Amino acid sequence: MISPGQKIKTEFRLKVIQRDEVKEVTFNELLTRRTIVSVYMRNNTPGCDRQNDSLIAHAEKFTSAGFNLVALSRDTCGSHWKYAAKKKIGYILASDPEDLFARATDSIIEKSMYGRTFTGPARAAYVIDTDGTVLAVIEKVDTKDHAAQLRQVLANLKK
Repeated sequence: MISPGQKIKTEFRLKVIQRDEVKEVTFNELLTRRTIVSVYMRNNTPGCDRQNDSLIAHAEKFTSAGFNLVALSRDTCGSHWKYAAKKKIGYILASDPEDLFARATDSIIEKSMYGRTFTGPARAAYVIDTDGTVLAVIEKVDTKDHAAQLRQVLANLKK
């Protein structure tokens, strides 16, 4: 997994839901200011719902503190659209079915479910500067209190 101080390649393209609009962007277009990227597995699943609920409750605080907030999963934009409406999500939801962000952050990991082994993106969070430099990484997201984890990490960042 990428470490703080390293830069990620930001030229890959993603589809995003932003302000009730679906658009395709280059990842670096999302980096208009320091950006929090929270990776989760799937919409409408218990752990991921808790993770996003924590972000929803504190999204305005992150925005006011000068950060963009992006939640990223393999879900389609159609799924994100419904999820954003259901949960009243105001931050960006990014669709990454090809794990381009996980590849850029070297965070593809081996997982297992019901005895089946597969690879996928780590449930992690990243704080990224406008030039693609990783400022902080949360390698293991606490789905119940993800926002508190992020607040602690952000408090320790140099301005």
